[in-house]
Amino acid sequence: MPFDASEYGRRVPADVYDEAFAHLDPTSAVERLVQLADGGPVCEFGVGTGRLALPLQERGLTVAGVEGSPAMAARLREKPGGERIELAIGDFAATRVPGEFALVLLAFNTIFALPDQATQVACFRNAAAHLRPGGRFVVEAWVPDLAAFRAGAALRPVQVAQDAVMLEAALLHPAEQRMTTTKVRLTGTGVDLLPANHRYAWPAELDLMGQLAGMAREHRWEDWTGRPFTDGSRDHVSVYRRT
Repeated sequence: MPFDASEYGRRVPADVYDEAFAHLDPTSAVERLVQLADGGPVCEFGVGTGRLALPLQERGLTVAGVEGSPAMAARLREKPGGERIELAIGDFAATRVPGEFALVLLAFNTIFALPDQATQVACFRNAAAHLRPGGRFVVEAWVPDLAAFRAGAALRPVQVAQDAVMLEAALLHPAEQRMTTTKVRLTGTGVDLLPANHRYAWPAELDLMGQLAGMAREHRWEDWTGRPFTDGSRDHVSVYRRT
């Protein structure tokens, strides 16, 4: 089946998405991104409903975005300041926003939403095409942990709070580096299902994608605060610079 960039927005309503991930604090990410952009314009791939784009704009940066889901884009435009963000609807592995940017952002594991290695390589090349010389491409992603699976399946808590619990059920397909996942959000008002598929890649594989796109890795941290990336790190923020 061909890759459909709008599928996520149809399967996960934009309002449910905002509620499910409202517990994520964007402060550290925004502070780091403001430093890396150094006053220049930013383009976010998979901009979604504006969790990072809107606070970046509030910090005085010019922000554009590429979003595959018209529903997510509509939700962003409804929010204060959303009408000032230039949006292109389409697959962020191929869709082009006019202009050159100081920074292109692909946050919250969204690189893994692309269905295969070739499309992920194309995404890196598309990011490089958006960057001015010396510009940066920032990727936030988790580190694959295949040991978490037993007989090809895993169940883990994502959020445990007094008013909501979110679990993630996952099936592993290692021959294709894929995971089929559904997050289950339980609240006092009901149950929400947030399905998503992932084509995962290790950090070194992403580094090679950067090299193929004419970029070199400048930084890799464990998180947005800049903690060192180590053998025990489960997530990473990687910064690639256009040479």
